[in-house]
Amino acid sequence: MKIPAKIIFSILVLMVSLSQVQGQEQEPLSEADSARVYVITKNDGAQFVGKIISQDAREVLIETKELGQVYIPRHEIQNIRTAEEGEVQPSGSFTPSEVFSTRYFITTNGLPVEKGETYILWSLYGPDFQFGVGDNLGVGILTTWIGTPLIGSIKYSIPLRGKWNAGLGLLVGTGSWALPGLALALPYGVITWGDRVKNINLSAGYGGATYRTSEIGYNGNAVSRRESEGSFMLSVAGMVKISKTVSLVFDTFIVPRFGTYETTEYYSHYNTSTGMYEDGYRTVTKDRHSLAIILPGL
Repeated sequence: MKIPAKIIFSILVLMVSLSQVQGQEQEPLSEADSARVYVITKNDGAQFVGKIISQDAREVLIETKELGQVYIPRHEIQNIRTAEEGEVQPSGSFTPSEVFSTRYFITTNGLPVEKGETYILWSLYGPDFQFGVGDNLGVGILTTWIGTPLIGSIKYSIPLRGKWNAGLGLLVGTGSWALPGLALALPYGVITWGDRVKNINLSAGYGGATYRTSEIGYNGNAVSRRESEGSFMLSVAGMVKISKTVSLVFDTFIVPRFGTYETTEYYSHYNTSTGMYEDGYRTVTKDRHSLAIILPGL
């Protein structure tokens, strides 16, 4: 029996259509994947948070708390990531983490700046540029609005157990054009508990500076010499996000200095006994003074 060509063609079209439908069937998720909470960011910046029900090459079906089930076309999705610990609150609300949570007003913590992350802080004092150049490694540069001092920074984060992180860092700088004789360095270590939604941090380091002083002697000649000094520095800081866009931040900068220290200073005076001017250097004892800066804010 001869089968008409039209019937054969119709069967072929039907088979192709069925194969395409089969190819578009949504992929089932594993039990572990279906229990995770995901954050889907669209190209326009909109975010959807919830559990992914299913997905295929064309679209993703996500179960959200606010809107229920939502289909999102693949071509509109910028990225999909697993929600970090601390972002999903016990009530089910979502508080997004952010790269700014890796530091405070002055000090920084042990949370890593991920590779490829970049942020800029604009403050009353000046700009601060930070770049994630490797896994747990960040570098940056900070200065004032007049370009002095100019300070470079590097920090390596060390993830520990659970919510604990540590870090080692170094700040090195110069007085640049205004104070070319000034150089400073501050190696430090930090220990942090928490995440990018809330955390508390303890840091300690030793800051040293060297600079050139200049004084005028009795004969009118300039007398210059290089001074060096340093001190231990401590900080207790923390932050907590109280909404999607606002964080409560507490920062401190403490320089504990007690007792006295000896230094040399230049002197010049007229000796009435000899009728001559005398000048030179003498050793003097001075009191040490502690410094504490406390910065709460939003």
